[in-house]
Amino acid sequence: MITGIAHINLIVPEGTLDQAEEFYSGILGFIRVPVPLLQKDRLAWFDITPKGQQIHIAFGPPEQKSSRHPCFKIDTQGGLLELQRNVWDHHVRGGKAAALEADKPGEENSGAKGVEYPSRFFARDYAGNRLEFSL
Repeated sequence: MITGIAHINLIVPEGTLDQAEEFYSGILGFIRVPVPLLQKDRLAWFDITPKGQQIHIAFGPPEQKSSRHPCFKIDTQGGLLELQRNVWDHHVRGGKAAALEADKPGEENSGAKGVEYPSRFFARDYAGNRLEFSL
């Protein structure tokens, strides 16, 4: 039986692992972990949870505006708002690793509407990967 997700793989332009480090570790707070020796400088792995769930970052052609996305579960409303502010501030500051798009705190999120979606926000990382954050 399936017990969870081991990892999700997202693609970024070649040579941008330093931007992945800044965004996924510096802004989202994921912990970078070692990759297999033969894949060093071609992959970046980040632990999402202490239980081994990960995001793997690999090189590949970007697919701007794709609706495919992972959704990251946040434990509290306060934590969700704090993360949204961090992502928004990083987006506004700009830079190579900044989110291309981010829902502004206090405004309507960019996802589908309905009572099923009470608290969440979306962003696109520097490579255009769509990300959802939810309670």
